[in-house]
Amino acid sequence: MAVPQNRKTSSKRNMRRSHDALVADNPNECPNCGELRRPHHVCGACGHYAGREVVVATEVDLDSEAA
Repeated sequence: MAVPQNRKTSSKRNMRRSHDALVADNPNECPNCGELRRPHHVCGACGHYAGREVVVATEVDLDSEAA
């Protein structure tokens, strides 16, 4: 069984945990619609990225496809 010979001090424990903190997101405003979006990601509201539309939302009728 592995048992530590000496107790770790709270200072050493806290120094080890210094890099474990979570960082908050850094949302940017979409230049097309003004919604907040993550940097370098497609806007979820309008589908634009880098000044052009890359995601086109189309309406799908599920009843006609199932038949």
